[in-house]
Amino acid sequence: MTRTPERRTFTVGELRVDAAQGAMAPKISGHAAMFEALSEDLGGFREKIAAGAFTKTLASADIRALFNHDPNIVLGRNAAGTLRLKEDINGLAIEIDPPDTQQARDLMVSMQRGDITQMSFGFYTVNDKWAKIDGGWVRTLLEVELFDVSPVTYPAYTQTDVAVRSLEQAKKLEVPSDDGWRTGLMRRRLDLTT
Repeated sequence: MTRTPERRTFTVGELRVDAAQGAMAPKISGHAAMFEALSEDLGGFREKIAAGAFTKTLASADIRALFNHDPNIVLGRNAAGTLRLKEDINGLAIEIDPPDTQQARDLMVSMQRGDITQMSFGFYTVNDKWAKIDGGWVRTLLEVELFDVSPVTYPAYTQTDVAVRSLEQAKKLEVPSDDGWRTGLMRRRLDLTT
């Protein structure tokens, strides 16, 4: 089975640059994902993240902080101690010690001006569940394998092959409930024979 990476972007009011007077260096902090918040339409379905979806991956994965998911613009890495991640009551909290590079300085200026206010995360799905709610499909991410978190310029809800394939599998599993469905079918059959 081929794994396809997925990325999700959220508008978060908490993404900020902390450059306190006398501080050694500025930090980027906020939330890369929020629990139980429905996404926009991702191409035929909406998505939410269950609390605890990041627990296993945070204990073992080597995760990078990038800008716009660009592997050429590394802002931090948990294995290096320059990226800290944890699940809190709201979602996936992050804190980055950005490098003293021109790209990182430019990003922090754009964040301080309010030009960049969103975060995104890149992941592989480990476990999810699908449900039809109010006539629309909702995918709940129960467990993911995280590989990056990124401040982003604008939301880019990328529809991936794995998401479409998973939605199609969920649709095949949909079986009408028996609350009158079978009875209605039997009546229609009887009406056809009379």
